[in-house]
Amino acid sequence: MLRYLTSGESHGQSLISIIDGLPSNVELNFDEINAELKKRQCGYGRGGRMKIESDKVNILGGVRGKKTLGGPVSIEVKNKDYQNWTEYMAPMDEVDFETRKVDNVRPGHADLVGCLKYDFTDARNVLERSSARETASRVAVGAICKQVLKNFDIDFVSHVIQIGNVKDENVYDFDYIKNNVDKSEVRCANKEIEAKMIAQIDKIKSERDTIGGVVEVRVKNLIPGLGSYTQFDRKIDGVLAMHLMGTQAIKGVEFGIGFDVARLPGSKVMDEIIYNEKDGIKRATNRLGGIEGGMTTGDEIVIRCAMKPIPTLYKPLNSININTLEKYEATVERSDTCAVPACSVVCENVVAFVICQFFLETIGGSSLEDVKRNYNSYVQRLGERGWKK
Repeated sequence: MLRYLTSGESHGQSLISIIDGLPSNVELNFDEINAELKKRQCGYGRGGRMKIESDKVNILGGVRGKKTLGGPVSIEVKNKDYQNWTEYMAPMDEVDFETRKVDNVRPGHADLVGCLKYDFTDARNVLERSSARETASRVAVGAICKQVLKNFDIDFVSHVIQIGNVKDENVYDFDYIKNNVDKSEVRCANKEIEAKMIAQIDKIKSERDTIGGVVEVRVKNLIPGLGSYTQFDRKIDGVLAMHLMGTQAIKGVEFGIGFDVARLPGSKVMDEIIYNEKDGIKRATNRLGGIEGGMTTGDEIVIRCAMKPIPTLYKPLNSININTLEKYEATVERSDTCAVPACSVVCENVVAFVICQFFLETIGGSSLEDVKRNYNSYVQRLGERGWKK
């Protein structure tokens, strides 16, 4: 089974990921992986940290001559800012615990509960790991998974559809988003709405506040049957929701028309099934976002994620000192005004991992060649039942 773990602190030496379960003989394009990492660092409203870091993957094991070996792949993303934090963060030497101590815990972060749970008097021990800097690891993992899936024409795209109260109500096809989203500073496919989003970010920044938004992730060229109805934890939408909700600052996930299913009659929610000899089995609409009964239908997967505003504010909220319990204004760490564009890149790669996990589980095979043979056999069987790719 495909799985991964991440390790490392925001201001530590490196972020480390180990991904296990990849088939052998997958040729990796490191330029494409690094391009995903770069996109995660971009976007209007980002803070000073993005000017320091320039993330690139360094493969420590599991790959030889750019091809996977079938064993665990170990990935390093170095933290350039570590050079400024060595005396505070060194894991094997004496460090200065006082100068960078954080005991005025910040609302909206893991600071307070983390200190209570792990018995810390310094929230630095919490925030270094709970930081969204960790998402660089998940982008690297997802980018590698995309390298597997592109052998089967499975493609991903993400874009920003809302920042604050500025919302893009337009419906775009997959290729239009793919061709335009990277040209936008806020990863919005509509130039007119992009300008309004930028103005919204500028306004919030002038108020020393932060703003969140909504991102949409789409996946196309999938086969039916990834996931299962047989157990709750094998439903692909359930697993996707778990991984996305486990992404820093995500507070809501919906598929297809999402919460609108609660206000519409069934006839306006379900996707009618049709058949013709040319196209095979199809659905007339895609209101359920490409998933029925916990399984992919073969239509585009459509997922939207709501990101809360970054809780580190330049006009700090009231809080307490974790050690004295006195009232304080929360500590200000370096902060972004808006990280929604970066969030879209993170969520896209988080989705890529889950899709790859279910794809490899359904199709099977230890080498890429085996997976391709099994895939062709699966598609042929579906074709005999009336489904066409």
